[in-house]
Amino acid sequence: MKPPQSLQHASGAPGNPQSAPWLAGLNPAQAKAVTHGEEPLLILAGAGSGKTRVITSRIAWMVAEKGFDAASILAVTFTNKAAAEMKERVVNLVPTAERVMIRTFHSFGAWLLRRNAAAAGLSSDFTIYDNDDQISLLAQILEGKPRRELRLWASRISRAKDEGLSPNDDLRDFLLDPAFPDIYHAYEQRLRSIGNVDFGDLILLPIKLLQTRTEIRERIRQRFRVILVDEYQDTNIAQYRLLRELSGPHTWLGVVGDDDQSIYRFRGAEVENILEFPNIFPGTKVVKLEQNYRSTATILNIASTVVANNSGRLGKTLWTAGDSGEKALIACLEDQETEAEWCADQIEASGNFAQTAILYRTNAQSRVFETIFRRRNIPCRVIGTVSFYQREEVKDVLAYLAWISNPLDEVAFRRIANKPLRGLGKASQDKIISEALTSSGGNILTVCSQNPLGMKGKAAKALSVLSEIYQCFSGTRIEEFEHLGFLIQELTVHTGLIEHYREIDKIENSRRTENIQELINAAASTPATREGLTEFLELVELDQSILVEENEEGDKVTLITMHNTKGLEFDRVFITGLEDGLFPRNSDDTAELEEERRLFYVAITRARRQVAFTLCRRRLLWGSYRETTPSEFLEEIPPEAVQHIGGDNKKENLANPWHPGVSFYHEDYGVGIVQKRTRKEGSTAIIAVFESGQRAILIPEFSAHKMEILSTKEYARPTKF
Repeated sequence: MKPPQSLQHASGAPGNPQSAPWLAGLNPAQAKAVTHGEEPLLILAGAGSGKTRVITSRIAWMVAEKGFDAASILAVTFTNKAAAEMKERVVNLVPTAERVMIRTFHSFGAWLLRRNAAAAGLSSDFTIYDNDDQISLLAQILEGKPRRELRLWASRISRAKDEGLSPNDDLRDFLLDPAFPDIYHAYEQRLRSIGNVDFGDLILLPIKLLQTRTEIRERIRQRFRVILVDEYQDTNIAQYRLLRELSGPHTWLGVVGDDDQSIYRFRGAEVENILEFPNIFPGTKVVKLEQNYRSTATILNIASTVVANNSGRLGKTLWTAGDSGEKALIACLEDQETEAEWCADQIEASGNFAQTAILYRTNAQSRVFETIFRRRNIPCRVIGTVSFYQREEVKDVLAYLAWISNPLDEVAFRRIANKPLRGLGKASQDKIISEALTSSGGNILTVCSQNPLGMKGKAAKALSVLSEIYQCFSGTRIEEFEHLGFLIQELTVHTGLIEHYREIDKIENSRRTENIQELINAAASTPATREGLTEFLELVELDQSILVEENEEGDKVTLITMHNTKGLEFDRVFITGLEDGLFPRNSDDTAELEEERRLFYVAITRARRQVAFTLCRRRLLWGSYRETTPSEFLEEIPPEAVQHIGGDNKKENLANPWHPGVSFYHEDYGVGIVQKRTRKEGSTAIIAVFESGQRAILIPEFSAHKMEILSTKEYARPTKF
């Protein structure tokens, strides 16, 4: 988008230079934010609008021009790296600002507790427990419980603390499980008796300290006359409450954030913190940083138009004084392999690997891109996680396959013997392998099936289970499956591995089962034969050997989830998998849909020069192809900003006129509006709301004679290219 008329005098690269270095080069909105007075300040900083420059310049301005002691300024951010970079930039502007305190929330909490340890009921040399320490402590309280369950309780306790809840609070609205309050109370009691804290305590205990010891609260408020918080849209409830306690009536309070980039709800982030800031702190001045120095006008137009569909936002429109740039591409491909091949074609045609990124919603989607890019010698690196075949759950399945292929494989056996837990620990495994080497020519299966060691109880049962697994999935039994993918699917069910990782997904809010699903997809083209199994394991090993040979430096395409792109930028971005159910994952929950749309906005604004969107007509899921429906987000992209690549789509896809927002007349129900489009038994289905208040699910293919479209909003239709 081009600059608003009122700001066109400020167009171009940051201009309007002032004499002071902290004001030089600021645009009018940035300068307004930097030099704002003592009233509460909310800086709505759009993507690529120079927010870090504004924060550091404001600190420098306060020290150099307003006379604040640097030690009286507290700036809070979310990573130690960001804090260090911010401190360096401030000191470069004003060397006398060396004593400004710039910390993460947790680092500040630790500092405050150590300074006031006795008042907080702690020793000043307390230790901070990480997640593993929490699980170890819970193991002492819940003796005999499996580690999987302990992880669940640790996760719940951490989430409760993020929401500012102690064991003494009413926890019924937080979690219905009646056991949770007692477990939380026992954990907290044991932690306090030891004298240590966990990460949640670094926020929760300072809140309690400041609430109960008013003299400490007043001393801290007098010490820190200025408080600045970066990335405020990512704060949770407990962090907001800590900020309330730190801020007095005379505090110069300022927060910087972008409500449109609040994408960490699953970690406890609360977008309402930034949305309600002006109401919570009366007299708040809102300064919007809307001029973007990163992306083309076309990219900004797409991002702003899409996110404007969210109702839960304060509102801003990004613009640039730069050029319009190229139109975005929307490519409708046949399946995920074709999708990856098309992206590879585009990348090879223009090069510039290091400034190209492939973005996807889930880590499991990386597998096809990794495989095809390496096959075509396109250098790539996976960011935010290990390469697909190196992921724990994938390696577990591969180990089962390797042992079925070769029952002498000691390494594979050790990985699967007790996973999921079946009472076969390391000592028992050592005995089994020693017996196999001594009396069975190394054949571990023989020991499992005959139990010559005379193992009893759980160990004996585990040997029987392992022997049975081998018998069910080896030899001629392999050929009972349609393809190797279906064998893997049944194997993960039979062994309990898929259920094991489903439980972990619930605890960690992870997507490990999706990686197992993608492994099934990867094997779906391989015949279910002994030769096919051997060939598949060989291909996987070769893929991993290529990965080992690669180093992380150099000219490489970046493969990355949308969540992990926050703060990054690239010349060219491919946003893949734009299909309902994949992205967005769930459009029935309004809050979740708006978060997914914010994630789409973040993904789009990572691009400097070019952006492309891809979707598949069908996608391989659990070893079988399923027809897809295009993401509703594609319908929100302004049609003048895109060019379509690909052939005509089926009527159920983008050419379908029954998209959300269409109003129509139905002979039986009257006038209605389409709320959602989905698929039902292979046909397009719509959910509509009528003027009478009635809701109905309709299949236009069978009801067209009763339905007449009254109006339709413009949206992208790939019918002509």
